Amino acid sequence: MVGGRSEPYDDDWTVERATIRLDADRFGAEALAGLAEFSHLEVVFAFHLVDEAKVQTGARHPRGNPDWPLVGIFAQRGKNRPNRLGVSRCRLLAVDGLDVRVSGLDAIDGTPVLDVKPYMAEFGPLGEVRQPAWATELMRDYY
Repeated sequence: MVGGRSEPYDDDWTVERATIRLDADRFGAEALAGLAEFSHLEVVFAFHLVDEAKVQTGARHPRGNPDWPLVGIFAQRGKNRPNRLGVSRCRLLAVDGLDVRVSGLDAIDGTPVLDVKPYMAEFGPLGEVRQPAWATELMRDYY
């Protein structure tokens, strides 16, 4: 991935613009045929700057905020995850050759992108979505 912010900090991701550039040795432009018809993407990427020593496997306060409860690493979306994988939904701006231009992708410049998928409404959750109040508060300024 090229572009976006250069430092990993939370919030205000909506303003970020980046380019996901496919490897020309592996892909031709036909790999992206039809993608421009979609408004949003799901992107799987590696948290490549997370030091193995900082990986967390237990419970912690999200963002270190003691006002929020201790919750397990799999009950939050922090970057210090055991598998160091991130999944994000972002707006697709354009497809140009092997370049996929996006906004709102919460990854930093140089992040290895593992997969790009079109977002389809039918893959959204079925039924009512619920989450704890701390999660809503945490995400208030994220995008």
